[in-house]
Amino acid sequence: IFKVFQIEAAHRLPNVPEGHKCARLHGHSFRIEVHVSGPVGDKEGWVMDFADLRRIFQPVFDQLDHHYLNEIEGLENPTSENLARWIWHKLEAELETLSEQKTHLETAMSHPDAIADSTRMQQHLDEYAILEKKITDVEAAWFDTQS
Repeated sequence: IFKVFQIEAAHRLPNVPEGHKCARLHGHSFRIEVHVSGPVGDKEGWVMDFADLRRIFQPVFDQLDHHYLNEIEGLENPTSENLARWIWHKLEAELETLSEQKTHLETAMSHPDAIADSTRMQQHLDEYAILEKKITDVEAAWFDTQS
């Protein structure tokens, strides 16, 4: 199961090249998905009560919503990836069934233009490398047939 939370926050990225637009103060809507998994309880019939998930996320929400992210300890360079990792670390100790956490960065046009998934970044990079190798192999085989 998962629950979606939305925060509004300002930030700037201090480590981008000089003149980069993200070095300037700006704000975003962030849509945060918190996924939990586990066995469905025989008595309750659920993995977790959504009210408990909200209660556990509330301190994180309170730290982030309508705040300047750069001023929060651990978010001095608040990229989407670092924000996703920071949220994961805040939740993992209290949420044993945490299985995935995604942070969607939304523009003023209200559509996601970037997603940072703290649990799957490396998996996607590995899958990309495998696909890239397969494409290279197919191209090489095709060129062999052309000569």
